[in-house]
Amino acid sequence: MTTFEPAPGTAPPPDSVHPRDSSPETPTSISRLNETIRGFVANWGSVWVEGEITGWNLRGGHVFGRLKDASGEALISFRLWSSTLQRLPDDLKLGDRVVACVKSDYFVKSGDFTFTVSAMRHTGLGDQLERLERLRAQLRAEGLFDPARKRRLPFLPHVIGLITGERSDAERDVHRNAELRWPHVRFRTIHAAVQGDRCVPETIAALRTLDADPEVDVIVIARGGGDPQTLLGFSDEKLLRAVAAATTPVVSAIGHENDHPLLDDVADLRASTPTDAAKRVVPDVAEQRAIVQQLRSRARTRLTQRISHDISQLDQLRSRPVLRAPEGMLVARSHELFALTARGRDVVTRRVHEGERRLAQLQASLRALSPGATLSRGYAIAHTTGGVIVRDAAQAPAGAAVVVTVAEGSFAARSEGPVAEQGA
Repeated sequence: MTTFEPAPGTAPPPDSVHPRDSSPETPTSISRLNETIRGFVANWGSVWVEGEITGWNLRGGHVFGRLKDASGEALISFRLWSSTLQRLPDDLKLGDRVVACVKSDYFVKSGDFTFTVSAMRHTGLGDQLERLERLRAQLRAEGLFDPARKRRLPFLPHVIGLITGERSDAERDVHRNAELRWPHVRFRTIHAAVQGDRCVPETIAALRTLDADPEVDVIVIARGGGDPQTLLGFSDEKLLRAVAAATTPVVSAIGHENDHPLLDDVADLRASTPTDAAKRVVPDVAEQRAIVQQLRSRARTRLTQRISHDISQLDQLRSRPVLRAPEGMLVARSHELFALTARGRDVVTRRVHEGERRLAQLQASLRALSPGATLSRGYAIAHTTGGVIVRDAAQAPAGAAVVVTVAEGSFAARSEGPVAEQGA
């Protein structure tokens, strides 16, 4: 650094003043201060630390993240250059407990302090991740993740309950995107802390207030992105059970696509971002109008086709002879009926005449065989008083009383005994 001797009676330039020699009259420069700090920090050398990965952002092949103390709340920021990252295990991720070799680094231009990682290896599952996994397994066993218990969202909610941070980007995203899709959508927004100790109790209180409001049809819990440490409130067991007990459908819209608190599994619907939540909760009025127009067009086409088909069928039916000249069918049937009647009359007449001839024949035969006919020819029948017909002269000895029947009546007689046959 080039410096010049000050003129007599004037203050020296700030770059020439060492920070330890600074005063109100002779201040040092920020550049000189930062260079001094950097020189001091550079003498610290590398140290091995143990902690839990709570931030892991990959940008341009490099990783910018955070390590949290294994037993406290202290945090450090670190950088992993791509050349170092290639030598590390591929399965390093958020929540892992690691041991890392770090060297302090201070940036003169920005005044930022960070650590550069030269080595890193696993030491086991982080405490927080382990607790979350145990809670996840417990809630899954209780059925809180079961898709069958999740409620369906209404097609068009009358009022949307929104729980989010005050004046947050998440609130603006949900309102703007929902109103773009359905301009008349209404919100009832309750602001709550979205990180820290107040996050869980305030979110639960807001949830219960909105759940008790009969006008609220769906509740959205929204927060912008953040590292897993700031999203821990949305994996709290009390909040999760309150969401599971709510009677109003709940949408989880926490962080970005890669963020996955346990609230996503318990909620009735998981939205990847607050913007996605707005798109999932209300329909797009333009899309619905297009669907209505499409359905109207399809209905009009189907109705036109049906009417045209029915008219064609009606024309075909009317063109048939039976409908064009229906009296022709009656005339043909009347002729057929007349012929059948004539045939029936002839058949009956022949049967009657045949019956009459047969009856006459039977009457003649009967008359010829009748005893009356025999008597009319001069014969007589004699029978004793007991009614026994006399067939033998011995049956009527002399003095026996007999009754003689002739063609016209009967008379009594007395036998003179058998008569000798003439010519005997």
